[in-house]
Amino acid sequence: MLNLIGADLYKLRKSVAIKVLFAITTLSAFITAIIAYLIPLNKIEAGITGLGFMFSDVHVISIIGAFLAAVYICGDFENKTIHDTISNGNSRTSIIISKATVFFIAIVFVLLPYAIITGISLSTDSAFSMGSLAVGFLHLLTTEHGAAFSASEIMKLLSIMFTLMIVYIAQLSLCVPLAIALKKPILVIAIFYGFSIISAQSKGLGESYPLFDRIFSFTPYGGHYAFLTLDTRIGDIMKAVGMSLLFIIFMLVIAYSLFRKSEIK
Repeated sequence: MLNLIGADLYKLRKSVAIKVLFAITTLSAFITAIIAYLIPLNKIEAGITGLGFMFSDVHVISIIGAFLAAVYICGDFENKTIHDTISNGNSRTSIIISKATVFFIAIVFVLLPYAIITGISLSTDSAFSMGSLAVGFLHLLTTEHGAAFSASEIMKLLSIMFTLMIVYIAQLSLCVPLAIALKKPILVIAIFYGFSIISAQSKGLGESYPLFDRIFSFTPYGGHYAFLTLDTRIGDIMKAVGMSLLFIIFMLVIAYSLFRKSEIK
């Protein structure tokens, strides 16, 4: 398994796609921070928040994350790499775990610009705003502006950023069984992006139906897992991490079940 992970990480490092995606998230994170900075200064109209949200982490990662799954999992079915891996005696369990591991590492890598720019922006002691559209790292940025952080708060801020990455990984783990089942990049991207839009809209439904909100909170798409701040209790942060890890495991079990039943020719 370690050899498979190493080989996939090597391909990831040499890939042009991952470099392009990293550049996109870096530019998007910078644009989001600039828009959020200019709005409180009345340099631009508040109505432009919709455009700012398009560059925010929650929106960009739903597209880029699905694209990563399409490239690194579906792509290996198309170019017969997985077929060769199986014929060389590797178990399907090892293949699923190695592919998922590298996929998750890639997600963290492309999310780093958002974490870094958020941290740098917060250190400037400036005000940031994006209205009610702020989610994830953008929510953290617009909520914690103007604060003087102590050493303990900095550690908690880092733990929150780490937790947000875990939540995003859990959300995108749905792409693993999708990629295994469909094997078509365009379908994986379209279905996951559509699902992410539906799940975002369902938050409003949860306000009207508490039972639905409670059920949805057992997934990384519900609850308040993308709205963490320094005021969030440690117990809630741990709950977000624990729930996300359980969801990831569940998605990998489904992916393995689909992969085990699929015929590889």
